[in-house]
Amino acid sequence: MLTYLCAPVLSALLAIVTPAPAPTPALTPQPQAAYTPSPQRLLGLIRAKFRSHRPPPPFITYTMSRKQNTDRGFPDYAESYTYHIWVRNLDRAALGRKVLIAPAMGFAEFMRPAFNEDRDPGPPTADLFEPAPPKPRPVSEVPTPEPLATQYKQIGSVTVAGEYDYYVDNVAVEGNLYHLTLRPIRDPERNRLREVYADKNTLELVRLITHDRLFDEGANKIYSALFDVKISMLQGVPVVTSIHGIVGDGYDGDGKLVDYTYTNITFPATLPNWYFDARSYAQHESELPS
Repeated sequence: MLTYLCAPVLSALLAIVTPAPAPTPALTPQPQAAYTPSPQRLLGLIRAKFRSHRPPPPFITYTMSRKQNTDRGFPDYAESYTYHIWVRNLDRAALGRKVLIAPAMGFAEFMRPAFNEDRDPGPPTADLFEPAPPKPRPVSEVPTPEPLATQYKQIGSVTVAGEYDYYVDNVAVEGNLYHLTLRPIRDPERNRLREVYADKNTLELVRLITHDRLFDEGANKIYSALFDVKISMLQGVPVVTSIHGIVGDGYDGDGKLVDYTYTNITFPATLPNWYFDARSYAQHESELPS
């Protein structure tokens, strides 16, 4: 005799005799490799980080000390000196006063600090990625001001993977720093960066090895030099704090080794216009800053 089971009873019996499926093991998350930009992209990101702080504050004041040795390695006191300097960054015009035996100060001097020129390098807020000028410029020549344009509304974006003034030969990680070794693709006299050190986490510049030049007026000759430039952050602005220079091309005269230090750096909200007009110095002799 056949017995027919209704559907609910049959389902219950099957549930008893059918083993429960084994639980699915939880998937272990697989570690993902950290994103590492290409060497060229990394250089572009470091430069973009530096340029994100541009332009610098409108005014900067600082103390610059220069120390160099004679050709025999002794301190060259005649060519070692200290200046207090007040700079208007718009055109890099500056008032400088030499520090004599304290509290005496020298006469007011009109300056225009610049790298790769026949004058002392600076100011500490200089654009370190800026190419050197194609030819020496007199102090009277006013450089092109940095743009002060406001940000436009963003309607799209394009990623540019490259820094076309340099080829990155090597990237090394040294502690908390990226160390990039560069080779100029063209114009090695103008594209002056040779090595770049940047913080691995923030990409802020901390050190540069750069090409510079020594202008020997007596011999009417220009010698190449390497500058080891140290950089720090001050109030959110990258500033040069020291430079160690070594002159090459067989130069064996005074100043083959030279050191600059930049201290007492401040960003005043304003400075008098006459600081940047040499013809006004005599009229304001009693008002000269110290």
